[in-house]
Amino acid sequence: MNREQSTALFEKAKNLIPGGVNSPVRSGKSVNMSPIFIESAKGAEIIDADHNRYIDYVGSWGPMIVGHSNPAVINAVSSVLQRGVSFGASIDLEIELAGMVADAVPSIEMVRMVNSGTEATMSALRVARGVTQRDLVVKFDGCYHGHADTLLVSAGSGVATQGIPGSPGVPADVIRNTLSLPYNDITAVQNLFAECGGKIAGVIVEPVAGNMGMVAPDVNFLKTLREETRQHGSILIFDEVMTGFRVAYGGAQARYGIIPDMTCLGKVIGGGMPVGAYGGSADIMRHVAPEGDIYQAGTLSGNPVAMAAGIATLDLLNRPGVYESLETTANRLVEGLKNAASAADIPVQAQAVGAMLGLFFTETSVTDFETAKTSDLERFAAYYRGMLENGIYLAPSQFEAVFVSTAHTDDHIDKTVAAAEKVMSSLTAS
Repeated sequence: MNREQSTALFEKAKNLIPGGVNSPVRSGKSVNMSPIFIESAKGAEIIDADHNRYIDYVGSWGPMIVGHSNPAVINAVSSVLQRGVSFGASIDLEIELAGMVADAVPSIEMVRMVNSGTEATMSALRVARGVTQRDLVVKFDGCYHGHADTLLVSAGSGVATQGIPGSPGVPADVIRNTLSLPYNDITAVQNLFAECGGKIAGVIVEPVAGNMGMVAPDVNFLKTLREETRQHGSILIFDEVMTGFRVAYGGAQARYGIIPDMTCLGKVIGGGMPVGAYGGSADIMRHVAPEGDIYQAGTLSGNPVAMAAGIATLDLLNRPGVYESLETTANRLVEGLKNAASAADIPVQAQAVGAMLGLFFTETSVTDFETAKTSDLERFAAYYRGMLENGIYLAPSQFEAVFVSTAHTDDHIDKTVAAAEKVMSSLTAS
């Protein structure tokens, strides 16, 4: 494929934007190529600046679950634009979306809208510390909860992609109250709580990990988190920025029947617009200003355009058969990719949870960050480049999930599997 325009745009961007990108994982550095620049997108397909067409499995990193430029979402956004772009004041749409979220997500009685997943997780942890009057926070290796200082400890996503342990600029005193344990390690959780459970303000976890690649949880691991936090008076926070309204309408907590104290949301609830949210029981959320004394604010929170896009998206998702269809699509893709790898005699680990999936080039079963890191990164990079050349757009990192949408058809899946068969066989030959 010709990518002259994308290359030219990237060279221009590098003079104005650090690394030429506004988010590191977009750079393509880990797959040894420069990024493509997008011209437009519709349904399950995107077109780049050179007019190459691709089947898209990034979906703006998750939120485009009803496809790009979905008519219902576009109409909702167009309609609200006639009222104005932003007011920095209260609007009716905030209440409507908050009600839809509270009706769907088991742990949420009250919700505060923010502008990003990072804001949501940062704010939820502040609430957990404020409510419990404790300092320690527990997270898990390979789980990424945004770029707030306290959470860049053994993080996944772009941090893992860039191969760095954290970030310069984060003082040791800031992260000394953040403890990181192996994901899915029940014994490690029990031992930590036995040692210092009375000092732990909260535990934050991706209930389905999506930032070390897609890694499914051991349900007993999630149950242990619920039991230990409840026993020791700590607040359990599910970071469902990625999984909320993607693995089930009510998120991973509805799928697995394990209810946290607080939940962080983003991506899908904004229908592609910048948005985040955190919520929980009324007892907890009434501690947030102005009703309580735990401060958090956002000038553009509850932006009318984001609220309208989110309402339209959730309305489309809350229809009979949507999630069954999404899961069928994801499972069909997983089986096709596994068969393509098997035919080429290439070891892979692949699985789906709801409408997200992961593929690792390793013989080792992937259950945590350490096993995810056994994946052959050079082989993944070659696979990525080959799939892109065959019209399949994936995240340019082994440590990101793959997303399907309601716009992906059987034909899209067939073409993707055919491309995978071709690319896998070429990897064997090389």
